[in-house]
Amino acid sequence: MVRFMLALGGIILIFTGVYALSLLIAQLQTPPLKTPPEYQLEPLPEKSQVDPSSIIQAAISTITTTKAINGDSIMKVVVIANDKILEKNVPYIEITTGCALHLGASCVRAYSRPSTTSRERAQLRIGSVLHVGQSTTTKDGTLWYEIVFDEPIRYPDRFSLPWYIPASAGVIHYERGIEELSTTTATSTKSLVISRSKQTMIAYEGETVVRTYTISTGLELTPTPRGAFTVFRKTPTRYMQGPLPGISSQYYDLPGVPWNLYFTKQGAVVHGAYWHDSFGQAYSHGCVNVDPTEARELYAWAELKMTVVVKD
Repeated sequence: MVRFMLALGGIILIFTGVYALSLLIAQLQTPPLKTPPEYQLEPLPEKSQVDPSSIIQAAISTITTTKAINGDSIMKVVVIANDKILEKNVPYIEITTGCALHLGASCVRAYSRPSTTSRERAQLRIGSVLHVGQSTTTKDGTLWYEIVFDEPIRYPDRFSLPWYIPASAGVIHYERGIEELSTTTATSTKSLVISRSKQTMIAYEGETVVRTYTISTGLELTPTPRGAFTVFRKTPTRYMQGPLPGISSQYYDLPGVPWNLYFTKQGAVVHGAYWHDSFGQAYSHGCVNVDPTEARELYAWAELKMTVVVKD
């Protein structure tokens, strides 16, 4: 009986050893699970600790290994992933050199490649704002930005990509990107009161006057609509083109229209206007034009769901 028990114990030990050995072999043969590299997001550094250009480079390194989600732009993926690190981390360049009101030889050029010898895409005036995508440094050490466009272009036949501009053309601002009104947007106590006869716009916080702006509303044939409205969309840049069917037959092509506050679905917007300095008189096709520098200040202060009142 003792011999039988010893033999049985030996058999059990042998089977246990074989089973353990088989598990070990299986582990050695099975590759470890890895997160696909295209979905690994690297946090951006704190904005206050680094130069702005290094933040762009950090964003670019993330972009090159990150896929767009649900059709959103790749830059937006970075914004969502790093929202707790940088509340405003979508880079935009404001043109600060070259020509001002009128197009000419001194204007900043957008090119088809990061080279001044490549095909010219557009001329850009001081005050225009454009969304920065990827960046690249050429062999001569020049830093270039690729420009991206978030919204549909009305007349795409006038438009070709890619666009590259030298980083020396302007300064970088960090914004939240396109902001849309939603069911969770908090009610705002801020408001804008626009007078078409006085060509002024008063910004209020509650009943307190924050600032008065000299503006340009729509011309007689393209008036700014009267009434009470709500800001439902904010975007730092917009490519505006004309003619506008049913509104205006005038041809125009304005890339980088800055600091946009939308208050009607038909396209009435408070925005910066870099192409004229006729503030104080009617000038636009229905929008409310503001000096670009003042428009940036207004944009930073303004909120979604704030009221816009337009009166005579």
